[in-house]
Amino acid sequence: MIRVRITRARGSTPRELGAEMLVGPDRTLGSIGGGQLEYLAIDRARQMLARGEALAVMDIPLGPEIGQCCGGRVELTLDREPASPPPPRPAVLIFGAGHVGRALARALLPLPVSVRLIDPRAAELALAPGVPQLLTPLPEAEVRRARPGAAHVIVTHDHALDFLIAAEALARGDAAYVGMIGSATKRTGFARFARARGIDPSGLTCPIGAGIRDKRPEVIAAFAATEIMARLLAPSTATTPAHAPA
Repeated sequence: MIRVRITRARGSTPRELGAEMLVGPDRTLGSIGGGQLEYLAIDRARQMLARGEALAVMDIPLGPEIGQCCGGRVELTLDREPASPPPPRPAVLIFGAGHVGRALARALLPLPVSVRLIDPRAAELALAPGVPQLLTPLPEAEVRRARPGAAHVIVTHDHALDFLIAAEALARGDAAYVGMIGSATKRTGFARFARARGIDPSGLTCPIGAGIRDKRPEVIAAFAATEIMARLLAPSTATTPAHAPA
């Protein structure tokens, strides 16, 4: 297969520097942005395969010349080197496999994150086939095992458990996102709970999903997924320090 990489990008371009795809005789993997740019790259890569070429460079203006309106300019390097290993995907831990938890897990599955649905109830997890999941009597212990920069989404069936998990996640101080389903009243109650334990509650997002009024699980999941991805893709995503101000 031929690897196609964006090795220089100037102005407005459909993908960022370093984006790459693999091109074989009858299939492709990944994308450098689609459109005419990608068609040209695929055609050139297949020429290389047919001719036995090892290296090529393409300098493509993205404008009227190729009918792509981005307006920038892209340099592509095509070679037979293996694709660079992808970085690990950010972890999204969903605590609670009820209606909202399951809907959120399904919404996040196609996105570039590593999702895990966590619950102590086997019957609820069984309703989410195909979703990575963990049955555990101690969901809060998974907060301690999470990688730095993870997103923790708390949608359990038990307010006391919600509070415990949220406090654990905030106490770490390195979470990209800590969100809890609920209301303003629930957030106020959690703030008292957290401060009594010396934990700053300001890093908590509650309610999740940008405070929408629609309570259908799929709608909440769509808004929450957008909120989570925005936080994970932000340049600096760690939550505020764990300890409450004096």
